[in-house]
Amino acid sequence: MESYTPTERTVPTRAKERVGYDRELVHSILDEAFVCHLGFVRDGAPVVLPTLYARMDDRLYVHGSTGSRPLRMAGRTDPGLPVCVTVTHVDGLVLAKSAFHHSVNYRSVVVHGAARQVTDPAEKRTALDALVDHAVPGRAADCRPADARELAATAVLRIDLTEVSAKLRTGAPNDDPEDLALPHWSGVLPLNPRYGAPVPAERDADTPLPSYLPAG
Repeated sequence: MESYTPTERTVPTRAKERVGYDRELVHSILDEAFVCHLGFVRDGAPVVLPTLYARMDDRLYVHGSTGSRPLRMAGRTDPGLPVCVTVTHVDGLVLAKSAFHHSVNYRSVVVHGAARQVTDPAEKRTALDALVDHAVPGRAADCRPADARELAATAVLRIDLTEVSAKLRTGAPNDDPEDLALPHWSGVLPLNPRYGAPVPAERDADTPLPSYLPAG
């Protein structure tokens, strides 16, 4: 089973037993989420931006306006803009006997690397299609693609997945033995995000629902 190689930045100082480097695990966590947080340093201060993304093989793609600060910085920096990208799923709220041991069950990925602007037109179009399909598989083929003006106004960043780690917490509360007899309820409150019933635009109320969307 292939794994990413641990580095000084991807080995945590705490809860090392929760960390994994397996590619399949990392990819599954990335593929299930929609929003990542892109962190970088601007004018000596940290900045973290939420943004949509898509994974293709061992690459992440994010997009934005050609006038946005991180896109401009990535374009003029060699060998790219140093970034940290994070993705997190909260799978459950862990309610313990004591307030101290309350927690969350989660799956997360942290990516360290350099963001580079995509300049090849074919790769850029493929990445933009992947961004649309990542949110709703099949949608890229069922909408008008970006025209020349829109492509010129849109920049795409690529981050190679090389320095990557996953971290997970699962299971029940970790209560102290002396608290187990306390009368308070303990356990896990699961969280399960899902698609809701599609709500058409008023002008498309009579347009048939595409087969790739849930009926509700």
